[in-house]
Amino acid sequence: MKKENSKKCAEDREDCPIKDVLYRVGDKWSMLTVIMLSDHGTLRFNELHQLIDTISQRMLTVTLKTLEADGLVSRKMYPQIPPKVEYALTPLGESLVPPLMTLYHWANASMPAIKESRKRFQKQLSKAL
Repeated sequence: MKKENSKKCAEDREDCPIKDVLYRVGDKWSMLTVIMLSDHGTLRFNELHQLIDTISQRMLTVTLKTLEADGLVSRKMYPQIPPKVEYALTPLGESLVPPLMTLYHWANASMPAIKESRKRFQKQLSKAL
């Protein structure tokens, strides 16, 4: 069964679901945005920007547009002055949260071992040079 999965992606690189999904949500801004919207519910742009304080306004705009295009985030604009725009996870976006949190927990638990492995690798690399 495992070979069937890798074979499909190797044969049809344009339609490989895991590659496409990881490309979209594998960047840190998409993951953080989904997690923040999951934790805090519907948010306005500036509220979300304050929660992810290291992201630029431009990158947050690009990230939200990408997540909206993929159907993971909804954007609701209210006709008022000044304009009010709110962002929320769609049901599809909510369905992404459990796998993201599994990866998040794995990363937290595995980080000490990963850092130690990186140190050992760097030592071996520096000895080889």
